[in-house]
Amino acid sequence: MEHTPTWLINSFVYLSAAVIAVPLSRALGLGSIIGYLAAGMAIGPWGLGLVTNVEDILHFAEFGVVLMLFLVGLELEPKRLWSLRRPIFGWGTAQVLGCTAAIFGVAWAFGTPWEIALVAALGLALSSTAIALQVIGERSLLQTNSGQAAFSILLFQDVAVIPVLALLPLLDGISEAEMALSPMDRAQVAIKIVAVVISIVVGGRLALRPLFRWIARSKTPEIFTAASLLLVVGIASLMQLVGLSMALGAFLGGVLLAESEYRRELETNLEPFKGLLLGLFFIAVGMGIDFGVLMHDPLRMAVIVAGFLLVKLLVIFGLARAMDLPFQERPVFTLLLAQGGEFAFVVFQAAVGARVFSAEVASLLIGAVTLSMLVSPLLLVAVDKWLLPRYARNGKPRLQEISEPQNAPVILAGFGRYGQIIGRLLLAQGVPATVLDNDAQMIEAARTQGYQVHYGDPTRLDLLRIAGADQARVLVIAVNSVDASLAIVDLVKQHFPHLQLVVRARDVAHWNALRARGVQRIEREMFEGSLKSGLSVLELLGQTPQEAHHAVNRFRTHNLALLEKMHPHHKDRAKMIAVAKQGRQELEEQMAREREEQAQNPAA
Repeated sequence: MEHTPTWLINSFVYLSAAVIAVPLSRALGLGSIIGYLAAGMAIGPWGLGLVTNVEDILHFAEFGVVLMLFLVGLELEPKRLWSLRRPIFGWGTAQVLGCTAAIFGVAWAFGTPWEIALVAALGLALSSTAIALQVIGERSLLQTNSGQAAFSILLFQDVAVIPVLALLPLLDGISEAEMALSPMDRAQVAIKIVAVVISIVVGGRLALRPLFRWIARSKTPEIFTAASLLLVVGIASLMQLVGLSMALGAFLGGVLLAESEYRRELETNLEPFKGLLLGLFFIAVGMGIDFGVLMHDPLRMAVIVAGFLLVKLLVIFGLARAMDLPFQERPVFTLLLAQGGEFAFVVFQAAVGARVFSAEVASLLIGAVTLSMLVSPLLLVAVDKWLLPRYARNGKPRLQEISEPQNAPVILAGFGRYGQIIGRLLLAQGVPATVLDNDAQMIEAARTQGYQVHYGDPTRLDLLRIAGADQARVLVIAVNSVDASLAIVDLVKQHFPHLQLVVRARDVAHWNALRARGVQRIEREMFEGSLKSGLSVLELLGQTPQEAHHAVNRFRTHNLALLEKMHPHHKDRAKMIAVAKQGRQELEEQMAREREEQAQNPAA
């Protein structure tokens, strides 16, 4: 039997480990990163030993970080990037220098030689771009203040690696003759760097769009995908050629194409490769954890990991306060930047080559960085479960619950976007209403605009009594939560049967649950707005306003009747789908007949 190629066996091992570990990790609420790292530890040299060439895999998988930065660049137009220049160089400098100074001070105070302390501090001050951006993407944080601040700092770190690496030969071990470059040599290096950056900028502006337009005309999707990968590989190769960060170059290329008409297609083509390669990167990091170093001196390793994480947490949290980030966003922002990063591997390996410290010290520090990358996602899970709920409570303004009895004819439970429109309509008609909501921040905002909103949970019987439910005529339920909405309905049906209910339904399932409780006046929150948009579409396509209104009204009437027809079967999914299909078919046939009659008798 022919021998199975090693690459094929390794591919099977990687994919099997990922397919098993990642869904299991997510099911346990630990996130995908922990799953990948655990998979790497399981198949690596210190686990089952199924894969041993960790370094080769890590170098290949780092391309996932490159692709990720390219895709992030596609989301940032040049104008928007320019608007981030101050956070990048201001807060980025503050984070790197602040963490470096703090870690250096602690290490030097414990007797570490200053050269080793400085390089260790510079490497440990950097954060994992891969982990941070993965978390930012999973939590949709890029548009938030903390997400943009974290991204700006990570981008600066990519730039900061270059002077850090240039600093290493100056510290120790290499003679002036070995490290000295002539002015001509230095000028050539600088010219080469400037030429590559200019070529990327000019090429991105002038050549890439016509090139992609020409490729798109071939109508061969796989070639467009190949061209997308070729673009990222080419830019990364150029940047590496002159000693710059591949990820930084890919990000720059993405920014230049952010305004391109092919942006979405590029994202669609590259996203699967990015996800797989990033997963492979995290697996390689897990495989690279040297448990031999850990077991040799576990206490020392624990002190290093806990020490530098604690120092970075304190510095970054102070930075978050100085940046005036929202109170609830500070813990996640701090943890995103606290762990060590993949560029620390490069710095420590280069430090060994420059003879700043020994290979044993580098192994210890690399192990500490890797462990911090493992611990950081676990800390995020802990923060989500125990710290953020407390932050959310502490960050809200403290309000007194409704205590004075009210006697308005209308009670409005919930004052979000939906409830505010109803409240403004009643106010305009001079109808008094008692408004209840339990979102303290929203209440503060509403009160600044002149609305009288009472703080209280409308699912509580005692607060409904204080709000005047015994005397009121109508209760409008406009809360966001489906469970809360149904709980209020149950309370009212039991204790205030005279109250007439007008209820907001989030979707058809919510509508059915309300109808099952006997509620008659139900409005689906998106239904009427969607019909208005459909009316505009029909008019833009050439129908007269009369024709469009007729079509929309017929659809509204049929849809409401169909809901009533489906309701008796809402617990029988198969039957309900069959009724829905039959109803849609009847409507299509009826509308087709009407269009045909209208065409035959235009004057009607």
